[in-house]
Amino acid sequence: MAFIHASSPHTHAAINTAAVMRNVVLACVPGIVALTVYFGFGSLINILLCVVFCLGLEAASMAVRKRAILFYLKDYSAVVTAVLLGIALPPYAPWWLILVGCFFAIVVAKQLYGGLGFNPFNPAMVAYVVLLISFPVEMTQWAAPSTQLFGSVPLGDGLLQTFAGNALSQFDGYTAATPLDVVKQNNSELLKEVYQQSDAFAQAQWAGFGWEWVNLGFLAGGIYLLYKKVFTWHAPLCMLTALAVLSVLFFDGGSSSSAGSPLFHLFSGGAMLGAFFIVTDPVSSAVSNKGRMIYGACIGILIFTIRVWGNYPDAVAFAVLLMNFAAPFIDYYTLPRTYGHKKANSGRIDPS
Repeated sequence: MAFIHASSPHTHAAINTAAVMRNVVLACVPGIVALTVYFGFGSLINILLCVVFCLGLEAASMAVRKRAILFYLKDYSAVVTAVLLGIALPPYAPWWLILVGCFFAIVVAKQLYGGLGFNPFNPAMVAYVVLLISFPVEMTQWAAPSTQLFGSVPLGDGLLQTFAGNALSQFDGYTAATPLDVVKQNNSELLKEVYQQSDAFAQAQWAGFGWEWVNLGFLAGGIYLLYKKVFTWHAPLCMLTALAVLSVLFFDGGSSSSAGSPLFHLFSGGAMLGAFFIVTDPVSSAVSNKGRMIYGACIGILIFTIRVWGNYPDAVAFAVLLMNFAAPFIDYYTLPRTYGHKKANSGRIDPS
């Protein structure tokens, strides 16, 4: 009988990097649909431009590094980064802003560290923070939600705004403060009055008009990824739990100093997007289950802290990047028990 001499391993997983990335993009669809319905076509334009720019920059980086271009493009990691960055940017962002963000995400935050698997920070969040600090005016002009299907801005005018920059001056109230902005800037009115008088909360139940459905869309996508076992529940659940617990502890009823209810914090801004699509990044997050729980909980604490006492109304990107710094430290002290040992060697120095 002839035996095949082949090196181990002999079994192959049914899922690979490309399949995981495709599932992540698919899970983003419900949230993207909600964004399009309430805020118009701006987010779709952002995503399409981000995909084009990110793939182009990824291909150029691979060419400079003399790597197989198609091999790396087909893992869809650049597409996932592009989709997440496009979602995070304000609708109808200028094309040059999108290009700058894609450059920092792909070239600076990913390829300069060695590519996929070597980046210590989440590329999309690095790009978002760089843009927010560098171009605060453009990054805070969020389109106002509309009761009209697909927003109040026609697709043609939205494209002109993206590439020309002045097409939406004819639309009154094109931009508006987000619910997080409204609550953060309030210092005189009762929270109940803010909900009743602000357009940001019109027809909303928990967290702001349109934003509730956007976050529910990303929650549905996150549950789908949990079902597909793309990641475990530890980091997202601990992040959302920490955010909810702190909002309960500091929820001062309906007073003017109240920071908002737990539902408000869970379904406003990028809470669900961060919990299920950013915090769960397998490269820049903690590795062990215990480490993921600590990592997620600390991000939840930082989000609430920055939202309530910091200078920015939403804080997912800042919280994630700060904990990306701490992920190796968390991993060092949360090493799991290895086979053949009675307990983990977490944080201990081998005397030998």
